[in-house]
Amino acid sequence: MNPHDLVKIASFLATTGVASSLGRPRQADLRRAISTLYYALFHALAHCCADTLAGTRRRGRNRPRWRQIYRSLEHRQARNRLNNREEMQNFPSAMQDFARRFVALQALRHAADYDPAATFDRPGVTQLVAEAEQHISGLENAAPADRRDFAIYVLFRDR
Repeated sequence: MNPHDLVKIASFLATTGVASSLGRPRQADLRRAISTLYYALFHALAHCCADTLAGTRRRGRNRPRWRQIYRSLEHRQARNRLNNREEMQNFPSAMQDFARRFVALQALRHAADYDPAATFDRPGVTQLVAEAEQHISGLENAAPADRRDFAIYVLFRDR
């Protein structure tokens, strides 16, 4: 799953969508855009974890192990780890920003998917699209050692 493709889909939904006769995206389009943005960040994090621990496509990687790591990322554990402000201070600012946006988008996704009273507007969702792209790029461009430490931190509990 390519996180950048998911951001493009969210952008389409937020700006054009299936467009009502008024030329505005429907609430359903805006809700799907928010949900899709959260999954873009989730898959970016899963890629980060799998690539740093099992190797990227450019290097020889163990495909079954890469998939195992990718699939081991859990939504609740990721949120809890990324929401730990004290621990997150140990990471570069781009990763801290990614963590804050991940946690916020997960909450927005829950509202978009499950709260019938929640409403969203095009400017707010388009801002989220721009920020999501920025935070995904920040994670992807982090130093390899920071990405490895981040992956380990997110995937494994402290004991």
